[in-house]
Amino acid sequence: PKMLRSATLARAVRSQPTSRRVVTKSSRRFTTNAKVEVSLEHLTGADEGIAVITMNRPEVKNAIGRNFLAQFEDSVSTLRHSKNTRVAVLRSSVDATFCAGADLKERATMNELEVSQFVYKLRSTFAALENLPMPTIAAIDGVALGGGLEIALSCDLRVAGRDSKIGLTETKLAIIPGAGGTQRLPRIIGVAKAKELIYTARILNGDQALAIGLVNEVADTGKAYEKAVNLAREIRPKGPIALRMAKFAISKGIEVDKASGMSIEEAAYAQVIPTQDRLEALKAFREKREPIFKGE
Repeated sequence: PKMLRSATLARAVRSQPTSRRVVTKSSRRFTTNAKVEVSLEHLTGADEGIAVITMNRPEVKNAIGRNFLAQFEDSVSTLRHSKNTRVAVLRSSVDATFCAGADLKERATMNELEVSQFVYKLRSTFAALENLPMPTIAAIDGVALGGGLEIALSCDLRVAGRDSKIGLTETKLAIIPGAGGTQRLPRIIGVAKAKELIYTARILNGDQALAIGLVNEVADTGKAYEKAVNLAREIRPKGPIALRMAKFAISKGIEVDKASGMSIEEAAYAQVIPTQDRLEALKAFREKREPIFKGE
């Protein structure tokens, strides 16, 4: 029922605690000796409201191992409960690398049960990234293959450097994408093209990815993060509750028939009507100034 959906949405909007504006180790469950492979930073000053997840495992091109995944999961969880974050950017600090996919050397040491458990955690972590309430942007510069591309597919928007290497290459290893690639890719670029890329394990550059709608924007090599932050700056001043409700309506609505989607939109719209931000926008319009939104 619409009233039930509206109440659920209202609780979701109100139940976000305040974020800390710090760089964190992205894991409360690991000892201080654990190597920092994923970190979370909340930008300050004019960029306050923008959060950045940085992947940094240079020795294996950000390959996803147990420690990396646990820290990545913790960063996503922290963002999930951040009220002050309006948009998040996912980047790599490793030269010419976004993420090379699974750590195959570590994978080779796992038995079948451990592989199944690891892939399950991978899938659930990427789903949590996809379901973050605020808009997310992946800044791809360099290699984004297999699980690396699946991370980017879990974001709302993607910016890629022209010389990036982007693809779901699992069939080369006699497996298939296992962390959402078979489901997210066709929803982004269409079923036939997704089948073509997965069947052939084809690798695309940034311009080729842009041509099929896989990425939103292309940047000069080495400039994807800069362009992603500029995109985040364009999003950041907009009404934060409106951004979250727009994401909710689009993401949930696309999964159902149009009539049901319209009901989801109606329920989401109902959450922005009683906000102080909406009144501030009207007041700013009358006073011919830019609105100052507080997420209230």
